[in-house]
Amino acid sequence: MSHPVLYSFRRCPFAIRARLAIASSGFVCEIREICLKNKPIQMLNASPKATVPLMVLGEDYVLDESLDIMIYTLRLRDPNDWLAGHNEEGLFLIHRNDHIFKNHLDRYKYRDQYLDDNFDHREAALEILRDLERRLEQNGCLLRSQYSLADIAILPFIRQFAAVDETWFAAQSIHRVQVWLADFLTSSLFKDAMVTFNIWKEGDHAVFFPANASAPALSLNLAVSAVI
Repeated sequence: MSHPVLYSFRRCPFAIRARLAIASSGFVCEIREICLKNKPIQMLNASPKATVPLMVLGEDYVLDESLDIMIYTLRLRDPNDWLAGHNEEGLFLIHRNDHIFKNHLDRYKYRDQYLDDNFDHREAALEILRDLERRLEQNGCLLRSQYSLADIAILPFIRQFAAVDETWFAAQSIHRVQVWLADFLTSSLFKDAMVTFNIWKEGDHAVFFPANASAPALSLNLAVSAVI
């Protein structure tokens, strides 16, 4: 392996937010789109956790948490100043999203897999969105007048929640959340992050992300040394 490698799955919100940060930072890596039901042995060998996103920076250095990938790439280059708005409040919002909102989202979206009342979970998730509505009313975005890390980390999950029942979502009294999401979904950055790649298999030519990128200018040794 001569370049950083990102194992990804297009629709996964954790993978989406990692790709958003990578695209924003200008960091270039080889991307390997996977099938969750048939994960490649190279990915399994790189991390026993075997979840996406997974960034391999070297034989003994991997990042297997999406937030770590985001912060790592943005520390290399952060042209949109997302880290400047990252603080304890932002960490709270991301933690609540990843551990509470995501739990309700899964039980609402994948209703056939759970015995819970999915509409109770939808209401609990909506209550969190009402809190985001108040924050957006106050700040414009979650923490300030422009995106910060929290916005980018959370928006892919709001997208997934809204898509379960778009008519119901549009009827809720969370206008600022709806506009915030719509602006995100029509942004060029989101479109860059959602480019479709073929499922990777061993022997394929390297494909780089972002999609219009050529081979990375940042060497693997420099990529690893940036976080050691």
